[in-house]
Amino acid sequence: MQLFNNINEDVYRAYVFWSSVLVVKMLVMSILTGMQRFRKKAFVNPEDIATQPKLKIKTDDPDVERVRRAHLNDLENILPFFVIGFFYILSNPNPFIAVNLFRAVAVSRIAHTLVYAVVVIPQPARAIAWLIPYASSFYMAFNTILHFL
Repeated sequence: MQLFNNINEDVYRAYVFWSSVLVVKMLVMSILTGMQRFRKKAFVNPEDIATQPKLKIKTDDPDVERVRRAHLNDLENILPFFVIGFFYILSNPNPFIAVNLFRAVAVSRIAHTLVYAVVVIPQPARAIAWLIPYASSFYMAFNTILHFL
């Protein structure tokens, strides 16, 4: 199909690289959640505390919930990026713009986790780290729509 013949190799490689970085980042969020649960002894399943009768089920630890919210925010923002980023490369974008959009999304999503769930930094740090990838994905979506209109 001719649509796939127009993909710029540098743009595609950047998309695959930065998307893979984001997959690893999301996988690390599960580990970070587990680490917080063990550190705070905040387990939500009876089988997790079966060998330690002194522990009780705890579903409201603020530190664990902060990491979980950061992970949920990743799911809400990174998964749409995977889809629109792929569609965007099919629109034959300017390579410089595309590569830097992919880079900005990944670096900002990592920064979002750092300022929200690892070392909590007051606003507007988290808002900026959220807005950059959100605006980038919106830009890619808008340009893709215009291209395929």
